[in-house]
Amino acid sequence: MPYITIRHKVMDYDAWKSKFDAHGPARAAAGCKGGHLLRGIDDTNEVVIFFEWDTLENARKFTASPELKAAMKEAGVIDKPDVYFLENQESLTQ
Repeated sequence: MPYITIRHKVMDYDAWKSKFDAHGPARAAAGCKGGHLLRGIDDTNEVVIFFEWDTLENARKFTASPELKAAMKEAGVIDKPDVYFLENQESLTQ
């Protein structure tokens, strides 16, 4: 199963988080299986999101969509996101 990691800065975390949560159904409809949201300790307006996706094709299609770009702009993303497409190599216990 493919994974996506996205890192970007937002203008205001609380405002961004509200829009991010509201966009959840669109992610699910596009093949997102859930993930983890991490927030910077030193810069609380920096976020890293780790998503699990159903297929690499769907993940690429979603991240390239004009709808996502518009949603990110509306939510207050203020820099160009770093997006990584990944696959699991092994699970680590430590």
